[in-house]
Amino acid sequence: MNDRKVTQVATKNLDEKLARILTDPSCKDFIIADAKDADMAAGLAAPGKSPEHHAQEGRFRTLDAYRQIIHENVAQGLVDIMLMSSSTNDILTIKDRLFDDSHVTPAIRANDTTDIWLAQGGAYPEQPSVPFRSATIDHAMCGKVQCNPEERKRGADLGLYSVTFNNDTELDARTLSAYSDFRSEAELKGFRHFLEVFDPNALQRPVEDLGRFINDSIVRTLAGVAGKERPIFLKIAYHGPAAMEAIASYDRSLIVGILGGSSGTTFDAFHQLWEARKYGARVALYGRMINHSEHQLSFIQHLRWIADGELNDPADAVRSYHNMLKKMNIQPYRKLEDDLQSSSRHSSYGKTSTNKGGLAQSQSNRQSEPQKNSQQINADFDQMSTEDKVKWNLDRWQKILG
Repeated sequence: MNDRKVTQVATKNLDEKLARILTDPSCKDFIIADAKDADMAAGLAAPGKSPEHHAQEGRFRTLDAYRQIIHENVAQGLVDIMLMSSSTNDILTIKDRLFDDSHVTPAIRANDTTDIWLAQGGAYPEQPSVPFRSATIDHAMCGKVQCNPEERKRGADLGLYSVTFNNDTELDARTLSAYSDFRSEAELKGFRHFLEVFDPNALQRPVEDLGRFINDSIVRTLAGVAGKERPIFLKIAYHGPAAMEAIASYDRSLIVGILGGSSGTTFDAFHQLWEARKYGARVALYGRMINHSEHQLSFIQHLRWIADGELNDPADAVRSYHNMLKKMNIQPYRKLEDDLQSSSRHSSYGKTSTNKGGLAQSQSNRQSEPQKNSQQINADFDQMSTEDKVKWNLDRWQKILG
């Protein structure tokens, strides 16, 4: 690495938008993050399927190809944050200086709790989350174990820290203690963070209303966090309009964002952003949705148009996206009529219940399946084999990881 003093010279859109949102909550600013940190969780499959992938081949992009896509998405300039693993940040931010003349802010995944260890055949996701952190703040900021003050602008000064609550005193206290240690170190070193609160991965006791449980856990956690230790915004699973509106309206100094979740249909992605924005979200972080799209730059363009209110109908956005693919002679993964369909995302203004094992149903889903109550759902999970539980949890995390 070149030892010359390096500073980020470009004004970052993120900083300007955060300032405007906090000063004027009625402003129209919306923050979009591209999550290219999947190598912290999914192993060889993290970069996504190779363009040369054919049925049954199981081929994936290389890490170099993944990083080249990061170059392209940063050059486009429509996302506000590029979230990466610390190792990718070391190459692209510190060594390649990718972000020096960019309005995009580099960020790292600051911790990798055990519930996102998605090794093929691994049993980690079925066990309650345990706090763990591979990345170090100093390596994120300057690429070595200890930074001098003047070196801290070489790399990223922003990280995503995630917590998972499983409704167990001992487990959740351990999670919160690790988060407290991280915050103290981060403040001393001038490292900012945004807080990701995952849904429970292995609930120890049933939760009647998952959205309310997550919201209450966030409020309680941050009530004791002051000053520069506070996260600059939240990243949470979208549990529908009621839950989003409740947390977004609670504290005007707390900026709320959503994680994108599973790829789904294009309508799923566009409708989720449109609806979450409508009910108070000011940030969206998309990983799989962007990475698994037919053409990432076009997909990001449409996310930006929806986020900025230039497209106000998710269905029209899907049609526009397909038209753009057609002009580039790119074959869409689905026919337009199929891509306009919605899958199982929460959109009703009501509760989401979660039972032992993390099994969740929206209120509308429960009403459509009255014969299957929570006791039956618990029994279904309890009767699974270990292998079935592992597969179920792996599928679940593949769906919700941003």
